[in-house]
Amino acid sequence: MTVNQASFRHAGPRELAVALQDARHYTLALFEALAAAGYDDAARVPRLPIVNPPLWELGHTAWFAEWFVLRGALDSRPGAASGHSLLARGDDWFDSGIVPHAARWTLDLPPPGAVKTYCHEVLDRILDRLAHEADDDLALYPYRLALAHEDMHGEAFLYSLQTLQSRGAPAPAPAGALAPRAQSTAAGSAGDIAFPGGSFMRGGDQSRGFVFDNERNAALVKVAPFAIDAGLVSTAAYLDFVHDGGYERSQYWTEAGRAWLMTQERSAPRYWAREGEDWYTVRFGRPVALDLAEPVRHVNLYEAQAWCAWAGRRLPTEDEWEYAAGSNQPGFAWGQLWEWTASPFLPFAGFEADRYRDYSAPWFGTRQTLRGASFATPARLRSPHFRNFFTPERDDIFAGFRSCAL
Repeated sequence: MTVNQASFRHAGPRELAVALQDARHYTLALFEALAAAGYDDAARVPRLPIVNPPLWELGHTAWFAEWFVLRGALDSRPGAASGHSLLARGDDWFDSGIVPHAARWTLDLPPPGAVKTYCHEVLDRILDRLAHEADDDLALYPYRLALAHEDMHGEAFLYSLQTLQSRGAPAPAPAGALAPRAQSTAAGSAGDIAFPGGSFMRGGDQSRGFVFDNERNAALVKVAPFAIDAGLVSTAAYLDFVHDGGYERSQYWTEAGRAWLMTQERSAPRYWAREGEDWYTVRFGRPVALDLAEPVRHVNLYEAQAWCAWAGRRLPTEDEWEYAAGSNQPGFAWGQLWEWTASPFLPFAGFEADRYRDYSAPWFGTRQTLRGASFATPARLRSPHFRNFFTPERDDIFAGFRSCAL
């Protein structure tokens, strides 16, 4: 895949204005889909560690933009912003740094109409201010940060829709919400692509534009020769592992993977079910037949590692992945699903937290790095340098994997 030239990282004021409106429209559309199933009421939202009450998440996205853009915060710590929120208790309700996850179900939030009005007012004021900003990286930093934050929450809304609708009646989806947010890449040619190894600049050119703190500092990195799948591991290939009793054969699982399996009743990936000899999966509350040609979706790190052990393969490191993605090798297809790597989420040498101090630093050493993008990731957010990160057991996200030869 080619990096989209409309990346938010280099967007000027006009492009940012359009993108911010698009992001807010999408967020609101997904909120309405969740509200249609009754999930605008926190009391009806299961208390799961992998979701937020949708009304809280909607308010949080607007609050975050207000905090960094309208209130000029140079830090995410309480008291770092100027003035007060447009909502009298906005900081108390929507600051994720001070509102514990479990408490988000018990807040006395305004009704949905008032939160949506707040979202519109924040956006209108941001657009007014943006119209007078210089096309300058420092001046545009908070706008780009707010946009990236909302785009990430938009994808989180979509996998929350998948999670919640797998547990209840399907909600009507907003037009286009379940379609790819960017043109999907081809599955790629079968087999491996061999790379000779060498040096590359991990993190790319960081002299201009927006850079996430966990991508710094750019460094010349060497990788040894390796061979990597051209595309992601398919559902058919993963089904062979399932049919071979992969979930019952402990020798394929890491110690952490076996511990996870002990807490599950799994013989296949999340959302898979079997009727006789036929397998199906649940997509946004609706059963559909497995598409054997598509990449296997909703597998966690442990499942990816187990498949690799069964197949005599391994996961790529994030350096190998970035080297391959930046090689302009036309056969290397990425962008359908986030891809688990073999690399723990750790800081690069010289790391310093940016204004959003809670974005990376609290999670180092407890998360695993994923690379790429998913069908739900906006084109403007996609980058071969982007480091996503989740805990190893997460299988609700739009994630798959590819493998390397041993």
